[in-house]
Amino acid sequence: MAIVRNLARALVVPLLLGLGACGDEPEPAAAPPATAGSRPSSTAPESAPATPAGDPAARAAEIVRRLSDEDLAGQVLMPYAYGSSATDVDEDNARANQGLGGVNTPAELIAKYRLGGLILVSFTVDDPTSKTNPTTNVENPKQVRELTAGLQDAALKLPAAAPLMIGMDQEYGTVTRVTDGVTVLPSAMAFGAAGRPELTEAAWHAAGQEIAAMGVTVDFAPVADTLNPTGGGVIGSRSFGSDPRANADQVAAAVRGLQSAGVAAALKHFPGHGHTTADSHDELPVIGQNRKKWEEQDLPPFGSGIREGAGVVMSGHLDLQSVDKGVAATFSHKIMTEVLRGQLKFTGVAVTDAMNMAPAKKWPAGEAAVRALNAGNDMLLMPPDIGAARDGILAGLKNGSLKRERLTEAVTRILTLKFRTAQTPQPELSAIGSPASQQAVTALDAAAVTVLRGRCSGPLADGPVSVTAPANREVARVNLVKALQEAGVQVQSSGGAVIRLVGYGDQRVDLDDTAAITVMMDSPGLLAQATTPTLVATYSSSKLSMTALAAVIAGKAKAPGRSPIAVGKLPRSACAK
Repeated sequence: MAIVRNLARALVVPLLLGLGACGDEPEPAAAPPATAGSRPSSTAPESAPATPAGDPAARAAEIVRRLSDEDLAGQVLMPYAYGSSATDVDEDNARANQGLGGVNTPAELIAKYRLGGLILVSFTVDDPTSKTNPTTNVENPKQVRELTAGLQDAALKLPAAAPLMIGMDQEYGTVTRVTDGVTVLPSAMAFGAAGRPELTEAAWHAAGQEIAAMGVTVDFAPVADTLNPTGGGVIGSRSFGSDPRANADQVAAAVRGLQSAGVAAALKHFPGHGHTTADSHDELPVIGQNRKKWEEQDLPPFGSGIREGAGVVMSGHLDLQSVDKGVAATFSHKIMTEVLRGQLKFTGVAVTDAMNMAPAKKWPAGEAAVRALNAGNDMLLMPPDIGAARDGILAGLKNGSLKRERLTEAVTRILTLKFRTAQTPQPELSAIGSPASQQAVTALDAAAVTVLRGRCSGPLADGPVSVTAPANREVARVNLVKALQEAGVQVQSSGGAVIRLVGYGDQRVDLDDTAAITVMMDSPGLLAQATTPTLVATYSSSKLSMTALAAVIAGKAKAPGRSPIAVGKLPRSACAK
């Protein structure tokens, strides 16, 4: 089954009524002709609708003045749907959409609830966010582009006649929705290890070009959470590291890269998930620092991303006890309005984390929707009951528990962002896997490789090698074998110097004490328990990361990275200053 978390690319928008007119590396996909409803590119057919011109805020305000309560309520909802096509789904997906919203297709869901957004989702076993993603509706770039074009067509038929906001969690690393056919970035922690914001910006610009080409308008990235010094907790390699100032530079660079490609960046998880131990999918995690420590440790990356103009901030289901004890930030006016809007001066779109997560289901869907809006959120992500959420908003308008001014403020921000995003022409699919993208990401991967113990010059192993890994690391193992062979290293099926690969979720039992080299392809904490003479971190299992690793093992490249978290008593790097 395929679910549609469609935040369709703010493609093209003909306006009405004289309005002044969001892990392995696949092969590049071929570019099909531009599809109807997609953002225009320089080679788009003459019949393609034109990108809306004029001031985004002015046209947003004009549209909001003529929308009904039902239209306004729909604009703040961003659910998922089932099916890999907007209009053509199989019986199983149609049945699932009937249960979700009483319709057969994603396009019908948009029409019925007058939706402002949809989010694209996928389910994988190793994804830490999989609990909220019951299915998959993204397969490859061509399919996603066709899907998002169909979703945009449905959105343009609504009274708002505005683009759909199409979102996706394309963080890379452990949370990556589309892997087939795209240039796969490493995890955020690899960027922290490289410590070079200029490479971060270039890599995220490349990613933004590919995301935009697929028709996605908002990427729910970067993760702006700062980890505790040892990197513990549930966020792990999704974070840039444990240094708030370094993270602030990385977040700012990622925002610049994404948004220069026409994709709105979403900072998450405000007010900071890195110093927590619980998983907000299951319970309400506690942020226990006093306010001064929280402002020093957790706020800097959010502040830097906001100053760079990030279009979106995602509220976390987190208990910031020093500001509003016992209240999830999603539902806290003190956090979402007084801190985010007042202290940090954020003027963009505040979106909730998934409303189908346990802390957000404390109340019925309609009441939770009103509470989240009143706290200061503008868009509600993945409500567990779309109809109940919409009806709750309408009831709130009637009984006064939700002021119309608050709702129109939210919709104005949403439309403004959608029109602003639509001003950047949509790239062709040929941007995906392009030489420029490969070059930008390759440079970052090479800068991230970290030797925590072992040689700093020459080959890391003498003579022939063999590569082993747990069974679920076979793709990475094969990619490393090929990369080593291309680098001139003799690789055997067994014997020689053993290179042991481990990754996300692996434990002490997955290590091999007889190996010559242990490589961690995720957060490097497990290396503190490894006894092998050489310890290396790549923070990623992507094909390009394995290529960068092979160059270091072969002695053809240095390992310039430094671990962005403490790894037991090991140095951050045995080689880099």
